[in-house]
This record gives sequence, structure tokens and C-alpha cells, in this order.
Amino acid sequence: MREAQAFYQRSISDPDGFWGEQAQLIDWHVPYARVLAQPNPPFRQWFVGGETNLCHNAVDRHLATRAEQPALIYLSSETGEERYYSYAELHREVNRCAAVLQSLGVKKGERVVIYMPMIAEAVFSMLACARLGAVHSVVFGGFAAPNLALRIDDAKPCLLICSDAGMRGGKTVPYKHLVDTAIAAAKFPPAKVLIVDRGLDPDMKWLEGRDVDYWDAREEFRDAQVPITWLESNEPSYILYTSGTTGKPKGVQRDVGGYAVALAASMKYIYDAGDGKGAGETMFTTSDIGWVVGHSYIVYGPLIHGMTTIVYEGLPIRPDAGIWWKIVEEHKVSTMFSSPTAIRVLKKQDPAWLKKYDLSSLKYLFLAGEPLDEPTSRWISDSLGVPVLDHYWQTETGWAMLTYLPGIELAANRFGSPGFPSYGFNIRIVNDMTGAECGPNEKGVLTVVPPLPPGCLTTVWGDDSRYVNSYFGQFEHELLYTSSDWAVRDDDGYYFILGRTDDVINTAGHRLGTREIEEALQAHPALAEVAVVGVHDEVKGQVPIGFCTVKDAALIATPEARAALEKSCIAKVAELLGAVAKPYKLHFVASLPKTRSGKLLRRSIQALAEGRETGDLSTLDDPNALEEIRKAVGR
Repeated sequence: MREAQAFYQRSISDPDGFWGEQAQLIDWHVPYARVLAQPNPPFRQWFVGGETNLCHNAVDRHLATRAEQPALIYLSSETGEERYYSYAELHREVNRCAAVLQSLGVKKGERVVIYMPMIAEAVFSMLACARLGAVHSVVFGGFAAPNLALRIDDAKPCLLICSDAGMRGGKTVPYKHLVDTAIAAAKFPPAKVLIVDRGLDPDMKWLEGRDVDYWDAREEFRDAQVPITWLESNEPSYILYTSGTTGKPKGVQRDVGGYAVALAASMKYIYDAGDGKGAGETMFTTSDIGWVVGHSYIVYGPLIHGMTTIVYEGLPIRPDAGIWWKIVEEHKVSTMFSSPTAIRVLKKQDPAWLKKYDLSSLKYLFLAGEPLDEPTSRWISDSLGVPVLDHYWQTETGWAMLTYLPGIELAANRFGSPGFPSYGFNIRIVNDMTGAECGPNEKGVLTVVPPLPPGCLTTVWGDDSRYVNSYFGQFEHELLYTSSDWAVRDDDGYYFILGRTDDVINTAGHRLGTREIEEALQAHPALAEVAVVGVHDEVKGQVPIGFCTVKDAALIATPEARAALEKSCIAKVAELLGAVAKPYKLHFVASLPKTRSGKLLRRSIQALAEGRETGDLSTLDDPNALEEIRKAVGR
């Protein structure tokens, strides 16, 4: 471990020298004048004065050496479609898309909301925005109209790009009517909507004067050549919204140069990935572009590194539980990235599927999104016979905070641990009350001593004060970035993540704000008060469970009435937030446990729901309320 430790230590003690070296992994149109500037901590700037572009680094710079190499492979087990794009073909498609966007008023600094399923055109759209210097904001296609409207109003886009529909589990999921509803509700609607019509929704309505057909526009610009818009390293590249502890989502703002450098370095050191010169050059990341993993390791990271990336639309068990492994065999995947939830789903299938295909090309399986339990880790490790490496990161960081470094020196894997602090992250575990550093095996909050390394968020879009207060305001006597996760470090320096300290939960790799779900439930006319907590689930990591009081006791007088109301309330959440946010279970109680000052005791509710000790209840106002919760969950 000496080599990895020395590598890490240099990144902390000599950030200018370390990151100056990593900056050589990408192209710069104008060299930077300074590696790091911190005029106003916790704000910082990386590669000050340097000009570069994400699209150039992901596409154009590879044309001289690998124009005919596959860049993007689009596979859909939903439609059966397969499409292959070399770097030269990807370059042509991105130029066409960029020309379409230009014709619709997109230029440097303008925002573009992308609401798309996992199709190739979604990636073209992201890269086209980057090419133009526009700021894209991808919204996961499963989000409902009110959720989309919130993001539209925060980003104030000039254009929204969508598809007529996506597909999931063989069923069509219409998108366009959700877009229309969201735009109608938005205070700052985009002037134009660009539609990639897949022919999946025959009932889709077109709004004359606003809606533009992508295929028609693309034909007009088939031979377009759109020059790169060079951006100063610290200008914004994209916004990605993440759930906060209030109902309003936070727009994580990413830069250009720092992000490109961080991803290029991570492909080399964390993922130990091939560079496209020979065998073992394909990366298969099973996420969605609506999440940060999709941004970093479906789109930008593999392409910056000159690899082939797979864009997959479908489920891990459709048409059968061998589909992922079939993809690995057919496309000689060397690096695979998925989530513990997905592996737990596959664990329930016939293990013969793992033996049916030739997986000899696979070097690593990386997992992230929620804590990886030891039984699942052992099962997939034994089944694949390759290193299965957990690593830990957040939407805010953009790449791994805790990780193993097979590209430097691969430490022995410790089941359940995402490894050690990643280079650039000066990590400390501190007591949540005092801010004092915790010793080995002592639980505390995982924090980072500023400056945050390249690639991390630079601020919250349009709200610098929220950036400071949300991420650096927890500890009174020291400026520390808080991950809002509990962690512990063992005697050998391995880190373990123990769960959230705030009201955000990870369910199947998706970050959901319990406050958002509460607000959606409270929109139901029958409910008076609501508390939502995340509880442990063997498959999904965590699931949201709600505890509700009703305005009229007659609504829950019989088991049938309770069931009907529960169904109605869950439908309301799906309507407002999307199916991904639906509570797993609702319990109806007479009252909710609160402190004497009126604060809901969510931690105590969560503890009871998981069968744990409730801790200090000295501030509890009404003991009967806690008994209500205890009875509801059968404790």
C-alpha cells in the first residue's frame, strides 16, 4: 500500500503539483495560469484562466488517432434496437445536433433541460450543449410533471429536449404529456421544445410554433460543422438537481476544466481502464444519464479516455437475467459499473445465467449508490471471479471520495468497505456535536477539509449562500464539507459508510428527499400530518415509509378503508414526484412523536421502524405517539 499512500499524500500536501500533472491528461485550448485559487473559501477555482471544452475532449481530440474506433454502442432490450457509432460518426451526429440547437437559440451560457430515456440522442444532446458552451440540465425521465416544473423554473432554460416516450419492462412510458403539463405549470417555460419522436406514443400532441421535430431539423443540418466554444475552466458545464432536505431541489453546478481533469484521472487510477488502443476497451455502466453516474461514467469519462461506452435501455432481468452478461461477452466489456441494488436483484435469479456467457474480458466490477452488504459482495465476487470494488461518492462530488486504486496499487478488498480516501479528498470523520476528529472504530460524520478537489460542485446553481449553508455550515468552529453520511474507520484505515445523517435516503441508487415525499403526501386532502423515513431494505438499500394522521378517523375505520386510502395516497406521490418516489408502505396513526418544541422525532421513528433502540427521548412531548408508531410497525 506504500505506493497508493504516497500518491494520495502528495495530492493533499502538494495539490498544485499533483493536479498540474493530471491536467496534462486533457487538451487545453489556452493554458491555465494557475492550478488552484481560493480567494473566498469554501469557494475555489481550478486551472484558472485555462480554456477547454468537454465535447472537444470527449470527441474531437480522438479523431486523429481513433476516428473509426467504436465510441458509443446503443442497445435497447426494450425495442431490440442496436446502433453503433465510431468516433467519426459520433462527431457528425453531435455537430448535427449542435446546429439544430443553435438554430433554436441555444448559445454559450444558455440552459437546456434534457428529459430523455436512455437513447443515443440523449448523449448527442448533452455533448452538443457542451460543444456550444451551453449548460445542460438532465432530468431523469421517471420524474413527474411537478418535479420537472421545479427544475425548469430554477434553471430557466431556453430549450427543452424530450422524447415522445421511453420504455420500461415492455411498457411504453409517455413523456411528452408530462412535459406539456410541466411547462404549463412553470413560471419560466422554455420558448421551444425539441422532440425526438421514437414512434412509441401515437397519441402525442404537437404544439404548433413551439414544438420542433428533431428528425426534420437534423436533416436540415446533416453536413453541419459547428466550431467548439472554448470556455474558461471555471465556467459552468451543467446543472444536476439532487434532493435536498427541503422541498426545493438543489442544482449542483459543475465546472468544465476541473471536471474534465478529474474524470480523465479517475479513468486511469480508479477504474484502471484501457485507453482504446487494444483489447479490453469497453465500459458498461448500468446507470441512467439522469443521475451523476450516467454523466460521469456513461458519457464524459469513458469518451474523454478514448474508450467505447455502452448506452443501455432496459432492465437487468429482461428479456432474462443474463442480458447484462450477454452484453459483456458480445462487446468484450472490460470495466463494468453498477449498483448494489441491481446485484441484489440478480442474486435472486438462477445463478446459471452467470455461467452461460464468456466473461473473460471483464477486469473489474465497480459498485456504488448505496452501501454494499457483505453477502451480496461475496456472492457476486465468487460468481464473477474478478475484483468487485465498492466505492463511495455523491452527486455533489462527481467522482469517488472513497475508493480502491487498482490503477496505482490494488489493496486487499475488505467486504462492506468502499476503501480509502481518494486522492484529492482530505477526509476526516468528526463528531457531529463537537467537530472533534474521531478515532478508529468511532462513528462520526464523513467530512472533507477544503478545498474540494477538481470535479466537485462549485456552487448551488443561482444560490451561493445555499451552497455554503448546506455543505459547509454544520460545524461552527471549522469550515468542513459535510457528506451528511455517518462513517467509521477501522484499525487498518478502511472506511465504512453507515447511512444518512439528514433526511435524504438512497433507494435503489436514487437520492430521494423525505421532505419532498412528505410534501407530496400532504397534498392529499385526507391527510393531516406526515412523517417519512428511510428504512433498511435487503434489495434496495433503503425504502421510504410514511406515517400519517388523517383529518377524519372514519377514513381508516376498517381495514378496507385503510387499504383504499393508502393506495390513493401512494398514487398522489406517483402523480407529483414519479413512481421512483412512491412510499413502500404507509401507516396511519393517531399522532406523530414530536419534541416539546414541535419538531418531529424522525430518527426515533426510523429506529422503531428498523427495530433499533430509539435513543434519548427526554424531549418527547407525548409518549403515546411513540407507542402508536411501535404498534404500527409491530414492535
